[in-house]
Amino acid sequence: MKGVVALVLAVFLACGIVAATPCLVPPGQYEQFCENQLVSGNGVMYSEVSIVDKYIALNYYQTMSNLGQPPADIEMDSTHLYSQIALNQSLPCDDPDNDSTTLNFYENTKMAFDGQQADPRAAPSILEGTKYLESKGFYGGIDANIQEFYQVQQLEKDQKAFFGSTCNSTIKHTVGLDTANAFNGTWGTSANMHKIFYKDISSNEWFSGEFEVAKMIKFHEKATPSRPSGNPCCIIDC
Repeated sequence: MKGVVALVLAVFLACGIVAATPCLVPPGQYEQFCENQLVSGNGVMYSEVSIVDKYIALNYYQTMSNLGQPPADIEMDSTHLYSQIALNQSLPCDDPDNDSTTLNFYENTKMAFDGQQADPRAAPSILEGTKYLESKGFYGGIDANIQEFYQVQQLEKDQKAFFGSTCNSTIKHTVGLDTANAFNGTWGTSANMHKIFYKDISSNEWFSGEFEVAKMIKFHEKATPSRPSGNPCCIIDC
């Protein structure tokens, strides 16, 4: 009996390790969310966006705010696009001969924040924010996530976040962040990918002071075709 249990466990581990994660089939009746905003002014702000979709293994949220702080000069051009069936978007490092990249999630934010006050003796306004993008393994993703966090009194940012998981996306099972920042304060990123029993990737970085940073992080796993129904093991005959 122990030998049978050991054999079954070995087969399970072999299937789980060798087989790549299959792409996710988009639903026939799909759902979408689109938001675009252009903001310019002086004052305080609060922004929060949260998207959790178990069907495509997406977990995303972002917040930014200077509530409770003195007013600041704020300019922002922001777009969020989310779709269970992938949409066309252009990305960093795209093939110039192929402009048909399709994604399940895309966010592009260009913003300028200046919390310095007219009176140099006055405390500056501080913008605090965080961003989290995950392909959740429990729902069929690749167990990869990227997080951004910051606490700044001045910030200029041009940033794209992108995600693909369904079979009709051209970058199946991809999680990425491409950003160019100039800031005065603290800013950093954390990126992780975990595969049970055989893979851990971790990258953590932060800066405090006056910096200019250009950075791209991307996790990608080549997807296999969808598994045939009724057979949980696609590499060997179970």
